[in-house]
Amino acid sequence: MAVEEEGLRVFQSVKIKIGEAKNIPPYPGPNKMRDCYCTVNLDQEEVFRTKTIEKSLCPFYGEDFYCEIPRSFRHLSFYIFDRDVFRRDSSIGKVAVKKEDLQKYHGKDHWFPLQSVCADSEVQGKVHLELRLSEVITDSGVICHKLATRVLECQDLPIVNGQCDPYAAVSLLGPSRSEAKKTKVKRKTNNPQFDEVFFFEVTKPLSYTKRQFDVEEDDVDKLALKVDLWNASNLKFGDEFLGEVRVQLKVLGQSGVHDAWYFLQPRDNGHKSVKADELGSLRLNIVYTEDHVFPTEHYNPLRDLLLHSAHVEPVSASAAHILGEACREKQEAAVPLVRLFLHYGKIVPFLSAIAHAEINRTQDPNTIFRGNSLTSKCIDETMKLAGMHYLRVTLKPIIDEICADHKPCEIDPVKLKESENLDTNRENLRQYVDRIFNAITSSGVSCPTVMCDIFFSLRESAASRFQVDPDVRYTAVSSFIFLRFFAPAILSPSLFHLRPHHPDPCTSRTLTLISKTIQTLGSLAKSKSANFKESYMAAFYDYFNEQKYADAVKNFLDLISSSARWDQKSIETPIMLKEGFMIKRAQGRNRFGLKNFKKRWFRLTNHEFTYHKTKGEGALCSIPIENILAVERLEEESFKMKNMFQVIQPERALYIQANNCVEARDWIDILTKVSQCNRKRLSTYHPSAYLNGHWLCCKLSADAAPGCTPCTG
Repeated sequence: MAVEEEGLRVFQSVKIKIGEAKNIPPYPGPNKMRDCYCTVNLDQEEVFRTKTIEKSLCPFYGEDFYCEIPRSFRHLSFYIFDRDVFRRDSSIGKVAVKKEDLQKYHGKDHWFPLQSVCADSEVQGKVHLELRLSEVITDSGVICHKLATRVLECQDLPIVNGQCDPYAAVSLLGPSRSEAKKTKVKRKTNNPQFDEVFFFEVTKPLSYTKRQFDVEEDDVDKLALKVDLWNASNLKFGDEFLGEVRVQLKVLGQSGVHDAWYFLQPRDNGHKSVKADELGSLRLNIVYTEDHVFPTEHYNPLRDLLLHSAHVEPVSASAAHILGEACREKQEAAVPLVRLFLHYGKIVPFLSAIAHAEINRTQDPNTIFRGNSLTSKCIDETMKLAGMHYLRVTLKPIIDEICADHKPCEIDPVKLKESENLDTNRENLRQYVDRIFNAITSSGVSCPTVMCDIFFSLRESAASRFQVDPDVRYTAVSSFIFLRFFAPAILSPSLFHLRPHHPDPCTSRTLTLISKTIQTLGSLAKSKSANFKESYMAAFYDYFNEQKYADAVKNFLDLISSSARWDQKSIETPIMLKEGFMIKRAQGRNRFGLKNFKKRWFRLTNHEFTYHKTKGEGALCSIPIENILAVERLEEESFKMKNMFQVIQPERALYIQANNCVEARDWIDILTKVSQCNRKRLSTYHPSAYLNGHWLCCKLSADAAPGCTPCTG
């Protein structure tokens, strides 16, 4: 985020659990039911949308959303919409939490009543005004006082129906005063620069004296300046209201001058009063975090101390281990530690050291890594970061098929529907388990090298500690790869980015049964049927009591915990890092026009950055990673479009618009990270576009002119 004070930056993030809504008002028709989804908005900008829950007035979402917030905001808002196939989706209600109130609800489930949504109350942004009370001599030579109102600029106005063409209407309010004057319309910008001055007569010439204005103080207090912001619309419904500001003239004081920014406010009659719970309510869990960060050099001693942890004897005396013990939630220490050690290539010796110490403290081989220790949390986090592509390649095709097919797999006789057959369901489930099991056990050569190195260390430490137990070398590894990696990903594919949303209840039940079975298969327990509390699961597991399943698990665990390196596999296979629709501008130097902006499917791997006409089609353009010289934001003035960034290549820059500020931040971050080791990376760039024969930022005419601004790096 922006610098708050010299040398100090503030990073904002929010983690949200969208639970459920209840008591949504019924649809005014014979069906009564609604198809509802929920959006998360920073002010008026949508940054996340849940799946649509059909035919329900109490929709359960159960979705998680996390993002780093790249800009300032006033409200974190949640809107419930009713999907309409034939018309525009209608808003049912909203929850708007002020930024300063977020800490009140930190980390707690809370039911928020839905408030009504009205166009006149949906405001965001701010306006810069300058007021000056001055003497004016009329044509007749009489001195009077007039108010000069200068509307300089606005920032962060909302985008209405995909556009923002704002203008301001200025009027003076008071007894018998109702003058209104308008600025020019500024096209295609939500940060308009007006810089227009309007004059209003405030005093009567007859009452002027040298010592005070002709209006008494009580009369001045009754006067106010009103500034309305509007979006000039071509629609028949008229212009859209964007917000208003009312400034009492008493702020002028003795100096007669006032200069300030004002947040836009809703109209006084912006929305009707609604009784509590009349529109229903929404259950949310919000965790908002602000980190105040000093420049990097302030943290160098701490960084060096942490990186030395793997070499400290005993490791329990190291800085990293002490940090883990000091945190009540081990995850809070594990996340930054893993990222630090991964970045400097020291994750394996660090994890080997703390894992070896934990194994030596363990008395029973059956309880290895069963608790939520610093070791287990760090290995979990490492697998999530290093193994995400491995997980996608191994599980995603089958998970997608399960979610699309909706085959009945319920094997609990109590929960069986009348139309279902128990034997058919068991066979459906058995086939799914078999396919996922085979996909996992045949994926050993694709396991990332860093995970293999960690598993090798775990196996050797466990085998050395418990020499009388021949299976401990397997269970030490399976407790992570099956119990904490594959099984949770099958159970909750959306949390591991295998699916965009949580599956429906029927599919979720199928995935739960598959996850339980896979977890038990991977555990290599002596009496597997005894692992199940439910008799129907124990009966179903009889299908998998053959020795070939145990042999397949052991062969797989042997392969991924081998000391051999698999460097070639990570080099040959492209790793898909991010994909999605965005809007791009043609890369040529053609004259600017709307026809040059096209919606395309973008795809980033560790080898190249490509875009396609649509998902699944061949690439229209491919940019090798080594050709990316910089990735930077593009100033809005270039094309009057928000959330734009540029991918700079040797010959030209590719200009791209993301769907929202969070998505733009994510693309810039991952493109920067994947290209940061390129030898020819630029140190300077142009923050604005090259248009009409010159750079808009520095006005240089040569398109190959060196950048005028340091790269953010």
